[in-house]
Amino acid sequence: MIQEYEPEATRRATGDTESSRASRGWWDRNADEYQTEHGAFLGDDRFVWGPEGLDEAEAGLLGPASGLAGLDVLEIGAGAAQCSRWLAAQGARPVALDLSHRQLQHALRIGGDIPLVEADAGALPFADGSFDLACSAYGAVPFVADPVRVMREVRRVLRPGGRWVFSVTHPIRWAFPDEPGPEGLSVAASYFDRTPYVEQDEHGRAVYVEHHRTLGDRVRDVVAAGFRLVDLVEPEWPDWNTQEWGGWSPLRGHLIPGTAIFVCERD
Repeated sequence: MIQEYEPEATRRATGDTESSRASRGWWDRNADEYQTEHGAFLGDDRFVWGPEGLDEAEAGLLGPASGLAGLDVLEIGAGAAQCSRWLAAQGARPVALDLSHRQLQHALRIGGDIPLVEADAGALPFADGSFDLACSAYGAVPFVADPVRVMREVRRVLRPGGRWVFSVTHPIRWAFPDEPGPEGLSVAASYFDRTPYVEQDEHGRAVYVEHHRTLGDRVRDVVAAGFRLVDLVEPEWPDWNTQEWGGWSPLRGHLIPGTAIFVCERD
């Protein structure tokens, strides 16, 4: 009997090409499990910014919901396009982009008249000034070696005055073990260690990559890409949310932030 190899977790350098290849493969292999496990929480047409459950309908980070009608919106790392369906329900014209073919197949399964595009966030297949808004809920940004490249692409396809809002794992989380219980409350690594987290196969090939940036790094990335940072939101864990999601949990969520949301504008 052939045993399946369990990927080895490590911290090591990795570049754009390896990161992109690993992300595409990982999400294609794990999209079914991800949608089965988290689909009920995400909903089919709900815009959730992270595991805390902060809803765009409540937060209004893209602007008032009443003002979204008629706007062209690009969702990056859309997964099954749940956020795009919510945007469409407000009268916006969303386009859902993802690197993973299998994630977009789930978008087709759920349905809705949403344009779907399979592409890399670092090379957006759109003309300059195509969109009024761009958004990403845990999509693309944490998984790329060069986030400034992605953000410059986003700026290119936005019209002047356009808003770019994206959420990522809060950088402080990298100092703690990815555990939802008490063992995840003690610092285990340097917050300042930017070495990527990599899971690799028996041949040393990356099968999952996530890149760490400090909070200051993220702000500098936004500015370097030509955006103006207008807000940084750190959602608190609400009492109604009793679920665990990987290392996120009510225990940890009431003590340390799990998500950071950057609200940026293109002048």
